[in-house]
Amino acid sequence: MWIAKIKMKHDCLIGNRCKKFKIEATANELGSYSKGKTKISNSVHQLFGEEKQIQKFIKDLKKDKNILHLENKNNTIYISENKPETPVKKYTKNIFLASTVTIDKEGYEYWEIGSFNREDLNKFINDLEKISQEFELLQIKESTAENIFFPKVLPNLTDKQKIVIDLAIKEGYYKVPKKTSLRKLAKTMKTNLSTYSKHLQVAESKLIPDIFPKFN
Repeated sequence: MWIAKIKMKHDCLIGNRCKKFKIEATANELGSYSKGKTKISNSVHQLFGEEKQIQKFIKDLKKDKNILHLENKNNTIYISENKPETPVKKYTKNIFLASTVTIDKEGYEYWEIGSFNREDLNKFINDLEKISQEFELLQIKESTAENIFFPKVLPNLTDKQKIVIDLAIKEGYYKVPKKTSLRKLAKTMKTNLSTYSKHLQVAESKLIPDIFPKFN
């Protein structure tokens, strides 16, 4: 199969607000359907950042006329939306997401998309570029199924656990060699080492079984 990595920015309900409120998000599509000439998409998003800004984000999103339904639980939002031009409208049965879409504080989306057919993937990339304000093809290569990661949509993490593991990833704690230490991470969080370590340990204990479910 073929896998492409893309960085893009488009007129997105989530991305626009990530930039406006300076938070980050993940995105997973739950499916879409047609209602007359309208295509409605359902998705789930995890929000990361200052709690005050996240609540402003959610309040503002609820006001958008294209939001048909929104539920929020522990800063994870489930939405049903209608919008004229979104990437999900370009999906075909030959295209799939190879990992979770991430959105940064500037509204840039990072995609890994795949297809068994290079021509289908090229067409999808071209379609995305047409609706993008900014677009960059970072990489395209052949891969195998064993290298594709399909994560659980909603890991059962508390807000604190999400924050500590998000910080650890951003600061390079899981890189080889490590770019930071638990002590430095705890200092950044303005908490003591044992508290930070405990939250991180519990978060990891919840995430690892989702990555290797056959060992549960």
